[in-house]
Amino acid sequence: MRNAPTVLHLDMDAFFASVEQASKPSLRGKAVVVGGLGPRGVVATASYEARVFGVHSAMPMGQARRLAPNAAYLVPRFTLYRTISDQVMALLRELSPLIEPLSLDEAFVDLEAGGAAWDEESARRAGERLRADIRAVTGLTGSVGLAASKMLAKIASEQAKPDGLVLIEPGTERALLGPMPVRTLPGVGPATGDHLRRAGITTVEELAEAGEDELVRMLGKAHGHALYAMALARDQRPVVAERETKSVSVEDTYDVDIHDRLRVGMEVQRLADRCVRRLREAGLSGRTIVLKVRRYDFSTLTRSETLRGPTDDPSVIREAAARLLDSVDTTGGVRLLGVGVSGLADYTQEDLFAQAAGERAVDLAEEAVPQAPAEQVDPAERQWRAGQDVRHDDWGHGWVQGSGLGRVTVRFETPQSEPGRVRTFRVDDPALAPAEPLPLVPEPASPTRPASATRPASATRPASATRPASGEHPGRPASDPDGYDGRSGGGVQGPGAGRDSSGGARVPKSWSGTLGGGAVSRP
Repeated sequence: MRNAPTVLHLDMDAFFASVEQASKPSLRGKAVVVGGLGPRGVVATASYEARVFGVHSAMPMGQARRLAPNAAYLVPRFTLYRTISDQVMALLRELSPLIEPLSLDEAFVDLEAGGAAWDEESARRAGERLRADIRAVTGLTGSVGLAASKMLAKIASEQAKPDGLVLIEPGTERALLGPMPVRTLPGVGPATGDHLRRAGITTVEELAEAGEDELVRMLGKAHGHALYAMALARDQRPVVAERETKSVSVEDTYDVDIHDRLRVGMEVQRLADRCVRRLREAGLSGRTIVLKVRRYDFSTLTRSETLRGPTDDPSVIREAAARLLDSVDTTGGVRLLGVGVSGLADYTQEDLFAQAAGERAVDLAEEAVPQAPAEQVDPAERQWRAGQDVRHDDWGHGWVQGSGLGRVTVRFETPQSEPGRVRTFRVDDPALAPAEPLPLVPEPASPTRPASATRPASATRPASATRPASGEHPGRPASDPDGYDGRSGGGVQGPGAGRDSSGGARVPKSWSGTLGGGAVSRP
């Protein structure tokens, strides 16, 4: 482990939900839940206001609606999330060349490798500057953890949430970890935690006292050794800039079980094409085709087939997926299907099966896959999803609050406007059309970065490093004075109804502190 807290972990606060709140003024300070809105949908992210009611990620959407019936329920807008993620990752790359992204909103940074920090004071300055830059560039908040190892930096960022910074002083790690629950450690999930609890181990200190031999006996060699090392605050893992992609896959969960074998086959073909599209976007190919099927009784089956060489040929991958499907019994119904490719390579080898059949490789954009005879849904109604960006010829930019019974309800507002008015239209109104998301922060007049985001010309350690005075961060924008009414267009409930019953749950102000030394400051 290092002698200085130069490993930084950034975790954006309730990322998807925060983007939606920043994009939609009427939702600021309100409970927002982002995820799949169907009967089998799952919560992707819940705002802190929604978490007050017990809503959390990976929760079934039906349960979330029962806990927070007045929240705004929105579909994800991944294109916008990726754009903002790219902005955040660009700021991280200014700090160091060693960036290890974990997801769209989370990453490790080796500050020492970029010369951005070498001791506690410089690390704190780098973390505070990063938080200020993220707010200036994206309008969002992120929590920062600083420590001498990746494990501790991630624990620190969890302690900092929301919108804070926590630094763990080297030498205080054992005392800090001791009273924490064992679930705090990475790799300790519900099953392992329950197993340890039955053995009388509930805290990290008790885990360390149990001894390495006992943990190996209880959990196995690999897991036992790793868990004992973490209980002693030992983590030698480096920040890795490039993480090798091991597989590319896509899957869909269906609101209603699919019983028709022809429909199942068509869905597999469609998923295969989506998988190929992702392969080509990443410039990859693969040798092993994998089919995943979750049946009506929640049993999950996987089948795989390895080709003679890597390929990104859609016809080859479709044929392989179809052969794999032939070996699976889907009589009782299917609730989830997935197609993946592993054994990846950055080149392709013309597949012998396709060559023998004389098939022509065709771009996905030119291919027409017949649609399965599925349940018929009015396409006009299907396109209006809660949270979707739209534009009206007369009213301008807005977003869909809800739709049903031939009507769609739209709130017209932009990230920089006041909370907007609500209007209801026919779903086939020619003046209403889908639109691209608007940027959360308007483009600056000049291409220069804000002063707070400018790095020093020299990355070398100055002769005298003084800690800059902490500055005030702007607070959250004012919430909608009229409240979020959640009215839907025609009887089908939209993303919430009535005022937010959270009573305007408050989000803690930004703060920074030090764990281990006892000093904590809250501006």
